[in-house]
Amino acid sequence: QVRLVESGGGSVQAGGSLKLSCIVSGYLGMRYCMGWFRQAPGKQRERVAVIDNDHIAQNTLDSVADRFTISKENGQNNVYLQMNSLRPEDTAMYYCAALRKGPYDDYEVCVGNEYKYWGQGTQVTVSS
Repeated sequence: QVRLVESGGGSVQAGGSLKLSCIVSGYLGMRYCMGWFRQAPGKQRERVAVIDNDHIAQNTLDSVADRFTISKENGQNNVYLQMNSLRPEDTAMYYCAALRKGPYDDYEVCVGNEYKYWGQGTQVTVSS
């Protein structure tokens, strides 16, 4: 059973920074995608950033370009999201998620596919 546990959320003022962590337990396999998503009240869930087992990483949300960085530990599934220059519009529940790749899947599934495993979320609140 794959389990994801997020931490690191909190309340900060605009311009501040937070680093979210996602600790993964259980076996994901050798080929997988990890992603950070967020959902604000009354809004659709957004895919923020993704990274795969080969450390190919991408911000999938234009509004976080050059501010957020996803990373992964070598040899581990744990992932992190460094968030700098936070804005009030970044306020949301942030979720970590995982997806096993199929035998012929490439990196693109990390960007476009639905994720199977989800954490419980960590709240980020940015005040102006």
